[in-house]
Amino acid sequence: MEQRIGSSSQPLDTAAVDPAAIPGLTSPVPTEPADRVPDPVPLEKEAPPAEEEAAQKEAVQEEAASKTEAEAEPEAETEAPEGPVFEASDRRAKIIADHSGVRLALDDQECEFRWDEIGAVETETSRFGKRFTVTVHTPDRRWYPVEIEAKAKSQHQEWETELDAVLDTYFEESAP
Repeated sequence: MEQRIGSSSQPLDTAAVDPAAIPGLTSPVPTEPADRVPDPVPLEKEAPPAEEEAAQKEAVQEEAASKTEAEAEPEAETEAPEGPVFEASDRRAKIIADHSGVRLALDDQECEFRWDEIGAVETETSRFGKRFTVTVHTPDRRWYPVEIEAKAKSQHQEWETELDAVLDTYFEESAP
């Protein structure tokens, strides 16, 4: 009788060894054959007649004028109404709460919530450290926390009162 030394199982093809082992993964297909020569670029273009050139310049000027008017209108809308604003930041994170809603930023990630998108805003202070945490809860049961490190533990109370003033002013207005 013959006996085999070692394992009787066969080695598996895995993605670490063979990327083709992943089902549904296919190699990219080139859109053009490699031996195809690109079309030559024309050396000279015909200059448009003077009338067409003048019409093109007028169209460009009209577009520029309409863009400046369109840009001027949003500036009028962005004028902030009188009211409390909460802003706190450290070297990595930033929180701004004002008439438009709450904006959170951490490193290069940012998110913005309008007041009608917010279900609750929760604050928490660390017991021994200087971290102040603001968590925005949405109605669809998601939450977005941001921690800010204060320069002094006494700054937490100041931030709490500023944020409460903003929440009392704007959050209660949009509540159903």
